[in-house]
Amino acid sequence: MTQHSSPPRRAAARPAHLLSRLTALPVRWIVPVVALLGALAGGAYGMLRTPEYSATSYVIVVPTEKSDPAAALGFATAYGRVASQVAVVGDAPVWAGVSARTLASHVQTATSPDAPMISVTATASRARTAVNMADSVARSLVLNGSHMQGSTNVKVLQFSRALEPTGPVSPSAPLAALVGCCAGGLLGGLGLLVRPQRRRSGMHASVPNPAQASHPQPETV
Repeated sequence: MTQHSSPPRRAAARPAHLLSRLTALPVRWIVPVVALLGALAGGAYGMLRTPEYSATSYVIVVPTEKSDPAAALGFATAYGRVASQVAVVGDAPVWAGVSARTLASHVQTATSPDAPMISVTATASRARTAVNMADSVARSLVLNGSHMQGSTNVKVLQFSRALEPTGPVSPSAPLAALVGCCAGGLLGGLGLLVRPQRRRSGMHASVPNPAQASHPQPETV
């Protein structure tokens, strides 16, 4: 059987043909056209992308009578680093109604160097799912802290539950279009900086041929 290689070549030639069409435009039209293309691409991305919602729950570490605030601050930092492992090992995936892999990849924790508090932020395609994920990880930290209280001498308490977000955190279609327009305008400006150099490189200055020396004429007496 014979293999036909013409369709891939045609598909590969389309971007080059489009690039040649853009470079053939007048200089004053390059930036507006590229900016318009970027705005269209950004708007389409904002409309087709699945919206993401974010919810945050807070956990606080309190020292007991046998400990001090410095120890509570250190344990808060340690719990913040292992929060995802603690949640996956525990029942947090069951409480949140998601898989352990989803919980580990869509939950982030942050600690403060000044306060023994841990923020648990979860992102999901649904607002209620994000709330359940954040609260489930916080609950796992509280249970693990209660089990380890005898050796750590600190209490892990849930400071506040996550609130259901009122809107997505992903960029909207107008914002994505604006970002695409700015990126397109920047690329168009860079193209203008490159285009004169290509023209100059293709120009060859004509150098006149060296003049031939005239032979001296013999003198007549």
